[in-house]
Amino acid sequence: MRDLLFEIGTEEIPAGFLAPALSQLQDKCIQKFSELKIGHGEVKVLGTPRRLALIVCDVGEKQDDIKEELLGPSKKAAFDEAGNMTKAAEGFARSKGANVTDLVVVDTPKGEYLMLVREVIGKETAELLPGILEGLIGGLSFRKSMRWGSNLQTFARPIQWLVALLGEDVIRVEHEGILASNQSGGHRFMANERFTITNAGTYEKQLLEKQVIADPSSRRADVVAEIKRAVAESTSVQNGSVAIDENLVDTVTNLVEIPFGVCGVFDEKFLQLPAEVLITSMREHQKYFPVVNSEGDLLPAFVAVNNTRVNDETVTRKGHQRVLRARLEDALFFFNSDRETRLEDRIPKLAGIIFQAKLGTMLEKNDRLIKLSRILAEKIDDQLIENVCRAALLCKTDLLSDMVGEFPSLQGDMGAAYATHDGEKTDVATAIKEHYMPKRSGAEIPSSDGGALLALADRFDTLAGCFGIGLTPTGKADPLGLRRITLAILHIIEEKKYTVSLRDVVQKSLALYGDKVDASSNTVDNIIGFIQGRFVNDCVRRGMDGGAVEAAVSVNFDDINDCLSRISSLSAMKKEPSFGVLAASYKRVKNIIKDNKATEVKADLFEQDVEKDLHDLFLDVRQKMEKFIDTREYTAALKAMLSMKEPVDTFFDQVMVMAEDENVRQNRLNLLTALGELIRQVGDISKMQES
Repeated sequence: MRDLLFEIGTEEIPAGFLAPALSQLQDKCIQKFSELKIGHGEVKVLGTPRRLALIVCDVGEKQDDIKEELLGPSKKAAFDEAGNMTKAAEGFARSKGANVTDLVVVDTPKGEYLMLVREVIGKETAELLPGILEGLIGGLSFRKSMRWGSNLQTFARPIQWLVALLGEDVIRVEHEGILASNQSGGHRFMANERFTITNAGTYEKQLLEKQVIADPSSRRADVVAEIKRAVAESTSVQNGSVAIDENLVDTVTNLVEIPFGVCGVFDEKFLQLPAEVLITSMREHQKYFPVVNSEGDLLPAFVAVNNTRVNDETVTRKGHQRVLRARLEDALFFFNSDRETRLEDRIPKLAGIIFQAKLGTMLEKNDRLIKLSRILAEKIDDQLIENVCRAALLCKTDLLSDMVGEFPSLQGDMGAAYATHDGEKTDVATAIKEHYMPKRSGAEIPSSDGGALLALADRFDTLAGCFGIGLTPTGKADPLGLRRITLAILHIIEEKKYTVSLRDVVQKSLALYGDKVDASSNTVDNIIGFIQGRFVNDCVRRGMDGGAVEAAVSVNFDDINDCLSRISSLSAMKKEPSFGVLAASYKRVKNIIKDNKATEVKADLFEQDVEKDLHDLFLDVRQKMEKFIDTREYTAALKAMLSMKEPVDTFFDQVMVMAEDENVRQNRLNLLTALGELIRQVGDISKMQES
């Protein structure tokens, strides 16, 4: 067995394209080798901005031999009355490259059929690899691909060379006129030459000799080490350390083939800018890392990561400082200019920003946010009303600022900074800043109630408006991010422990749009159904019992935290031995009562003691459960419910529910219906019955 090395040498691939491409390369290789039954060991991917590489260890020399069993026509169709093979049998044999004498009759579940049984000898792997590797190139997809020059196939960037080795033997792979060899390319600036790769085992070492770290994880570790070293060795920074942004580390790792850190400084006057502005200026445009002191406060310094080692670090440092200074001068100008106009004075100009073509302007949205924020604050804590409504009035005005125009990711942050400058209350500024949180899945939610309520109002308004005009997610398409918006709503309500009626908030959100949207009950149901779907998926993703989730939401989905409490209690009670029996009994109850809704039970119609016993127990359990349910002690309510297991079993064993006497039959159905409604106050436990 030998190792396979396949390298695709390219022009610089965008940083965000690299990791997905390597993942695809690995997955598609494993899938193809599995399909072709080629044995192999570890499959490893390596990559830099200028190369995508695949190493497959211990590749089998040939495909596995297989035994094929190919089913042909039925015996009836394969033989005529004289017992001779028909054209159907002959045609089947011919299509498989076999003789009719190779066919045998076999028994199948559908009857007797002809079958061709043959041994297929596996092909040599070296013979198959050209097609596999050429297919891997064509199978890679990128967020944005183009055709380069006269090429017919698209790719992220032009391909410059190919390396394809099985052991030390070159595999004949051809793509758009480029023929694979054992010649790779070194670092573009420090080792710009072609050199011979011996085999997969020496690949990484040989590249390192040519100033290329091929393994992304190793290169990432070197990036972190370099930025720390640059600060530690800087004579301009005292007691500083790098503020490591993991996402920026990932980006920089995919921008360089080998990292070299350099620490620079900037004028202290720029520290008057909000920290978010400085960090964003460094990170988004320049990919620089900020430097902080022991308290986490920004220092007037940064670290840049170069792709080349420089002879004179001073010259490089000054170059980075000059570029950053220009950025910061712009930011400081925008900041000072923006503060000349109060946020409140910007409100009328929101009429010039379209929220959504059919839903009106940001000024109209602003008005709805004030009203919806008040509604939510009245439900949660009426002491929040004044501040949250003030924050709602101002929260979108920073969209008109020059700073947000330059750095859109700073919306909210700049609104808070300008609100503070205008003399607004701290709670108002905090709510403005936090109402965009969480900014992505898994990110922090607002820390303040004001920020949380404004965040909910903003998202409920968008969700209701989009559904109200029929702009809903379909399949994988969700251009307005309604799935993300919905998850944010769920997580904020859950983590803040708010008691909120989803249906009530959705109805009021739709009503605030007036005649711009369809505010019918059907729209409300669609929105609640969409939120419920996101809730179920999120709960299951987080490891909650799927049956318990379905049991809880199927009976009542309106209060998120109430639903979560019921899920938790149902999951805990599922471990009780008697729970499964009661779940099965309840499923039987549902099947018997069907559409019966009546629950009035008349004791004088009981014909057997077990009916009376079950009814007496039902009344006792109902009294206990209602008390527990009122206080949301669902585990205690379920434990009380479990006491009905044996009486319900006995009832089914001894009583014929569908009695001939219509009154007796209806009375028994009513008893079971009342029993079912009691159980359903926590959840439809029939959905938790083990299959």
